[in-house]
Amino acid sequence: MDRTYHIPVLLDPVLEALNIKEDGIYLDGTAGGGGHSFAIASKLKDGHLFSLDQDPDAILEASARLKGLPATVIQSNFSEMDLVLKENGHPQVDGILLDLGVSSHQLDAGERGFSYHLEAPLDMRMSQSGTSAEDLVNTLSANDLARIFRDWGEEKFAKPIANAIVRERAKEPIQTTTKLADIIANAVPAAARRDKHPARKVFQALRIAVNHELELLPKALETAFTCLKPGGRLAVITFHSLEDRIVKETFNEFKTGCICPPQFPVCVCHRTPPATIILRKPVTATEEELKENPRSRSAKLRCVEKNHELYKD
Repeated sequence: MDRTYHIPVLLDPVLEALNIKEDGIYLDGTAGGGGHSFAIASKLKDGHLFSLDQDPDAILEASARLKGLPATVIQSNFSEMDLVLKENGHPQVDGILLDLGVSSHQLDAGERGFSYHLEAPLDMRMSQSGTSAEDLVNTLSANDLARIFRDWGEEKFAKPIANAIVRERAKEPIQTTTKLADIIANAVPAAARRDKHPARKVFQALRIAVNHELELLPKALETAFTCLKPGGRLAVITFHSLEDRIVKETFNEFKTGCICPPQFPVCVCHRTPPATIILRKPVTATEEELKENPRSRSAKLRCVEKNHELYKD
């Protein structure tokens, strides 16, 4: 097995944030190569870990990695974790981890189409099924493409890039990562090509669109909170500002107590905070980790602990 598949980001802070108990029940909603799952399961004696991923490649890797440990690997999107846990007799657990990044394996496996550096089919499907990036690039209107690049990639040259894509696909379909990357590079000013690769934000936006990442995230966070026992913890690792903003805002909603109008002199709702923020500031990678794994540079870890259900009678 390729070690690059198994470099878990922010591993020690994750384990500390989850406050793992030997007899606890845990869920890793994004198994990847099983790095985080292996570390969690290794701390369990009478407990158990459920490790989920929608990527068939990740399921194979995680299954091999977790063999012999108290863990069950299941192919499923983390948005369906409540159904998976109920089916396995544990509707609520002691801790949940969501690592929202693309694994090193997915980036490095050329055939997956996530990287703008490698010649590959323009795919980007984490589940390896459904609509691909090639489908979107060759069928959506310029306006729809520009919206995706702007909203989900924060790309300031979204419109000229979208227009260039539409012009080029009229000549022949855009089917590879490198062809798309070249079109993007030629559509932006020279100054925009000097620092980071000009295709980076567009590829991020397409990946998010293909996998419905930001659409699923708010509901998935609420589902995860519902699946926690009181005292259980939810830890989430994000890799770009759009994800982190959603997690931060959702966690702030979880910790909100009184919701009475500000003009009320005293509280009449008697609502107590459903959650407590465990990490006041997001944890980021140390210099040592950055040297070992440069892809951890943008990672941020946030964590909350459940006090009670979101909706109490």
